[in-house]
Amino acid sequence: MTHSLTPRDEGNLPAPAAPPLIRLDAYVAEDGSTVVNGHLLEMGGMRPPNEAILDAVAMFARTLGAPVAATVIDRTVQQVARLRVHPDGSSRTIADEDDLPPGRERTAAEEEAFPPLARVERIIQHAQREELHAAFVLASALREHLTLRRGAEDELALEARAIEAYLAYLRGDHMLSTVLALTVARIRCRTDLNRAAPDVARATAAWQRLWDEGQVATRGQELLHMWERLSAAGLLQEASHHAMAQAVRTRLEQGGRSVPPQSGPAAAALPAGSGPDPTAVAPEDKPLKPARRGLRRFTRRAGRAPGQSS
Repeated sequence: MTHSLTPRDEGNLPAPAAPPLIRLDAYVAEDGSTVVNGHLLEMGGMRPPNEAILDAVAMFARTLGAPVAATVIDRTVQQVARLRVHPDGSSRTIADEDDLPPGRERTAAEEEAFPPLARVERIIQHAQREELHAAFVLASALREHLTLRRGAEDELALEARAIEAYLAYLRGDHMLSTVLALTVARIRCRTDLNRAAPDVARATAAWQRLWDEGQVATRGQELLHMWERLSAAGLLQEASHHAMAQAVRTRLEQGGRSVPPQSGPAAAALPAGSGPDPTAVAPEDKPLKPARRGLRRFTRRAGRAPGQSS
């Protein structure tokens, strides 16, 4: 189930007293799924994501009676765009220097208007209803925007990435789950080793489901290094963690013997023809092109009907 975006949804509008030009946020996943402010849009058939985003942001501008800014992360083209949309429906792309600087105050104001924890609750609700695709796309959108605003090492961004990794695991995409969980573990080992063991354990659990021997060996070596580092620091306190570390070591010594691909509900949740991607890399390793002026797909003249870009 998806949520229709309406400007009078109090959970989806900026507070009336919010500072001007707080950016809304939008996200386009690689499969075209589109999110605005933590809500998955109903695309209505073959409707292009850029038109859906412009229409949604224009609704905010008309409701508020003022221009609205938006940051769009579009993974279909590996690009981030910044927009300004007016109540008359016109829009243009802007460069970073044309807008208010990010800064701590602005980040705090944006997240007060659209609280990350409220978005996490919505993600959990989708997951509880076994709407795993919707939950995963919303988690990806949250992680991408928190990372853009706060950086990959921020605590909220890390938690969002961990949720995304778990949802990928539930969907049966163990390669992506491993990549995401390993990124969390890697950052945690670098920034807060005392808290890293549970994150390394989660990455290990996903890695144990991999079937590609090359990926088993490559990712396994990194996991083993993490476990050895934790052991040397005296941070392996739980018996289960010792067991997982030994399991990684044993599997690598045996030549990375693979675990058979999973069947059942998690595998059935994957779209037909999909499966673990042996070439997957961490999302933050996929560079986004910087925002620039003149992106035609996000430019609309005044008086254009909804769904019509310039």
